[in-house]
Amino acid sequence: MPTPFFRQPGVLADFIAQNRSRTYGAGLDPYAYERVTSRLTDLMDWPGAFIGEGRRQLADGERFEASGAVRSAGEAYRRAARWFHCAVLLPHPDREEAAHAARQADRAMDRALALLEPDAVRVEDDSYAGRLRGIAHAGRGVAVVVPGLDSSKEEFHDLADALLARGVAVFAMDGPGQGVRAATTTVDADYHHVMARVVDALHARLGGPVPIAVVGLSLGGYYAAWSAAHEPRIGAAVTVSGPYRLTGWDDTVPFVRETLALRSGSERAGREFVARVDLREAAKRIGVPLLVVDGADDVIPGVENGAGLAAAAPYGEYLSVPGGDHLLGNVRERWLPVVGDWIAERLRGAVS
Repeated sequence: MPTPFFRQPGVLADFIAQNRSRTYGAGLDPYAYERVTSRLTDLMDWPGAFIGEGRRQLADGERFEASGAVRSAGEAYRRAARWFHCAVLLPHPDREEAAHAARQADRAMDRALALLEPDAVRVEDDSYAGRLRGIAHAGRGVAVVVPGLDSSKEEFHDLADALLARGVAVFAMDGPGQGVRAATTTVDADYHHVMARVVDALHARLGGPVPIAVVGLSLGGYYAAWSAAHEPRIGAAVTVSGPYRLTGWDDTVPFVRETLALRSGSERAGREFVARVDLREAAKRIGVPLLVVDGADDVIPGVENGAGLAAAAPYGEYLSVPGGDHLLGNVRERWLPVVGDWIAERLRGAVS
């Protein structure tokens, strides 16, 4: 049954508008997005519409692969992964369908990389899953990309590509309550425990320690900053649209409350999680370079943006991008090269 979020007046048009730049930033074709969303008459039908488009892209990939067009097949599978991921951007009560879409996104990206980047390797345990790409450059350092509350490793392709182009290996991951792990785990405010296992696994895979940077987006920005404060093997961190703190459960909008209740397992657990998302004390412990990026127009009730984090961290830098919205999908050229260069420079400095 529709929840309070879905029963808000005008919610369909608002949700389509609010996710336009985000989905563009995730790599969806803008005309395809308009075509798919223009057919919707009820937001409850969003997952099915996006899954349907994902299946069409998947079928294209299979036809290309059968004909020997490997590049075209891999690109189609990658597009399919994006559509399947974007099917789960809302707190839909059908969690089986959401889990199915997340699995399809995961599998489609595996198929894409098998064709386009056969050296990519999967690294995972019960709490996280991810892919290590650009392994030939891993000696120079690895950037761990951490998604947010309703995101997954299939969303931030542009960021991963920008890092890879700068000679940085990338490990894009789903942690507890995220992506392909959302069906079996719940969100964890003590993300440094997850990050410690990730770093252990990367070092084991690569045959020894390598420089590690972490970049987190939206709630992933909290995870990244918290991990940098508590995991000593992280040498640099970036937050993009990340919260300095959440001011309280009742301050947040219905979308955030319902998504948190689903991703944490219950409203009570969601309330406890919100109370934990607070970097005021942890910021002082971040003893490594930290870049905090916010969109100047990113205003979400109940969320205190990152200016305070940058000011409190000993080596914090702050970039507020004029006109930028949440995740800054509408101004990518104003921050994406900056973040790519910043991480590459910090990792090179760690090697030298």
